[in-house]
Amino acid sequence: MDPIILASSSPRRQEILRSLNIPFIVNPAEIDETIPEDIKKENAAEYLASRKIDAVAHRLQQEQNPGWILGADTLILYRGRIYGKPSDQNEAKKFITDLQGSTHKVISGIALFNGKIHDISTRTSINKVTFAPMSEKEIDWYVRTAEWHGAAGGYRIQGLASCFIEKIEGTESSVMGLPIYELYDILKEQGYPFFINEVLSGRLRTVSCSNLLRNLPDRL
Repeated sequence: MDPIILASSSPRRQEILRSLNIPFIVNPAEIDETIPEDIKKENAAEYLASRKIDAVAHRLQQEQNPGWILGADTLILYRGRIYGKPSDQNEAKKFITDLQGSTHKVISGIALFNGKIHDISTRTSINKVTFAPMSEKEIDWYVRTAEWHGAAGGYRIQGLASCFIEKIEGTESSVMGLPIYELYDILKEQGYPFFINEVLSGRLRTVSCSNLLRNLPDRL
């Protein structure tokens, strides 16, 4: 199976690809994450995911055919404002202070580039996360854990922030940054060969991605 170039350094996205037995190569994109005014906020993550693919494809085309490239981005949307990655501890505290005791949207956008036919597919997954009310002491404690580094909205759902999350409406993989259903959908659309060879009891067995998805645990 062809390896996919992952245009992201996110450990969470790498974990999800490993759980699906999809081979990948990490090649992070460096882009300006400024969102143009004519892009709808709900489409911003998908826009940035596509921009990451453009950056990596342009860099690789100077050396080789890029093959498959996967871009992804996750944003928080609350009261009409986009919350990206906090730049420092003070901004992280402000983000958590804003989000605690309320429900916000977590928007994950993904894009897949098929270098064989030079085509790209995109998807967006919109979820809702509800934070419990947090005291000043709890906010300060969480910010000091430094989980906010590189995390949209300043928190990581799979980490200590889970202590304060009352409810998730959607899928955990999407909130983590790589929605599995949407990923599977664009892999199928682009004809990615997601039949996987596994060696079991000395014999070679072929397993489809759909079977793997059915066997994944509920929580990653």
